[in-house]
Amino acid sequence: MSIASDLIRGHTETIILALLTRSDSYGYRINKAIRTATKGAYELKEATLYTAFRRLEEADYIRSYWGSEESGARRRYYTITEAGRIAYARLLEEWQRANVLINRLVEGNIEGGDL
Repeated sequence: MSIASDLIRGHTETIILALLTRSDSYGYRINKAIRTATKGAYELKEATLYTAFRRLEEADYIRSYWGSEESGARRRYYTITEAGRIAYARLLEEWQRANVLINRLVEGNIEGGDL
């Protein structure tokens, strides 16, 4: 069963930054990691992925560079910047707060009465 893309779309940049905190990577590998981690339930469209890369680069959260051709095709790699690490920490905190609130709402754990 696939996940509705609307549920994740607003967190695309957070997901990319999370992966780049672990190691530099390139588009195909990032998308493959997402597919693998979600057991195929979620995959970014190529246009969405590269649009997110562009936004992250413009914000100075990531930088790109060309990898060597030794391992086959020459790939554009992305690395997270210090500003990107700071942004990732903030985005992760926002996600965790939102997750708690949404869980409360959908599970009916609302103190102080009914909605």
